[in-house]
Amino acid sequence: MSAEPGASEQSDHVALVDVNNFYVSCERAFDHSLRNRPVVVLSNNDGCVVARSQEAKDLGIATGEPFFKVRRYMQSHNLAVRSSNYELYGDMSARVMELLGRFGTWHEVYSIDESFVGLNGTLEQVRSTAAQIRAAIDQSIGVPVCVGVAATKTLAKFANHIAKHNPHMRGLCIEGLMEPGQVDKIMSQVPATDVWGVGKKSGEKLTGMGIQSIAQLRAADPQVIRKKFSVVLQRTVLELNGQRCIGPIEERSDKGQVMFTRSFSTPVRTREAMADVMSIYAQKAASRLAREGRYASLLTVTAGTSRFANSAASFPTAQVRLARPTRDPITLTRIAVGAMSELMAPGVDYVRGGVILSGLSDHPGAEELDLGLLDSHSAQESEKINVSDVVQQVSQRFGAKAIGLGRAGIAKDPEWSMKREHMSQRYTTDWDELLIVQA
Repeated sequence: MSAEPGASEQSDHVALVDVNNFYVSCERAFDHSLRNRPVVVLSNNDGCVVARSQEAKDLGIATGEPFFKVRRYMQSHNLAVRSSNYELYGDMSARVMELLGRFGTWHEVYSIDESFVGLNGTLEQVRSTAAQIRAAIDQSIGVPVCVGVAATKTLAKFANHIAKHNPHMRGLCIEGLMEPGQVDKIMSQVPATDVWGVGKKSGEKLTGMGIQSIAQLRAADPQVIRKKFSVVLQRTVLELNGQRCIGPIEERSDKGQVMFTRSFSTPVRTREAMADVMSIYAQKAASRLAREGRYASLLTVTAGTSRFANSAASFPTAQVRLARPTRDPITLTRIAVGAMSELMAPGVDYVRGGVILSGLSDHPGAEELDLGLLDSHSAQESEKINVSDVVQQVSQRFGAKAIGLGRAGIAKDPEWSMKREHMSQRYTTDWDELLIVQA
């Protein structure tokens, strides 16, 4: 991901490219039987709806609705249900972002399905480039996107909103090519809470000030907004007026930490089973650090019982300050397993657990290993370094399940693994699940 250039080098226009109904679109790209029918994707352990096709939305299915409440639509409306296929979605996202990097003067990933792209040229040239982006992603990856182009990031998000809600635009909205009166009219009809960066609480406070629409927010005094809210909302007002003042957007959830937490499909009761959990999660977190080229200086382990359980509650949590920044999977695994082993109560039903790596930096410590965990013999230290390198290199090249330490090196998932009974194939990341083309 390249950072946005300085002000003197900024592009003339900002494009926001967003994949429509991302999870559902990834499923449809490989299973054409899902097209033109209602589809929902479920959360961890198939608990509730986290993504919906437009057809599912039209049925009144809401995000967050428990799965058992929508089961009836499977028979009555041919509803298709899929478990969250994170391997597929992550890989498809990477493909979209790599392709977007070929366009524009800069490219900035905002989320798993959204990116900002800097575009230069006249408005007609920008329209042509935006159309090329949509066509390239559709042809090469097979997912639909909308592209909104404007002078600022906030206006680009708004232009993307217009493109999504107006099918006749065919997924493209170039704000500069719209009639000024038309933009004003739409802004007067859309709530201020639909603006990027305006939350529910801010929206309630704005309503109390008589500001309900985007048009009213745009007309507000920036200094008053800063005084009553924050500099962040002031920037939103300025951006709505065409003044570019929001710089590079840091990655959403993992800029300051790498978190790997999951709910278990069956409770974990023993130290041995919890050691497997911590081992797998620590290695997955270490693998992510390696992909991102970062190192952690603080490790946190956590577990918890259900708040609805009749037995005693238990929420063990521990933080371990590392001797030096590291992403070594062996070091992180040993620390995570050891820390949780001392805290958990055997016989208690733990339903969730996690490993969180924070205090991130782009450079390792003086040495890559926490030598306090090893024998002092240099040959053993050297051997461990080599093993760690091998684990990271093999997992990056052949996938997370190709190699691992302990339970993480076993192909069969343990009993407590996340329940995904409706999961589709991992079409792009698993050799055994690739599509077979019949001649």
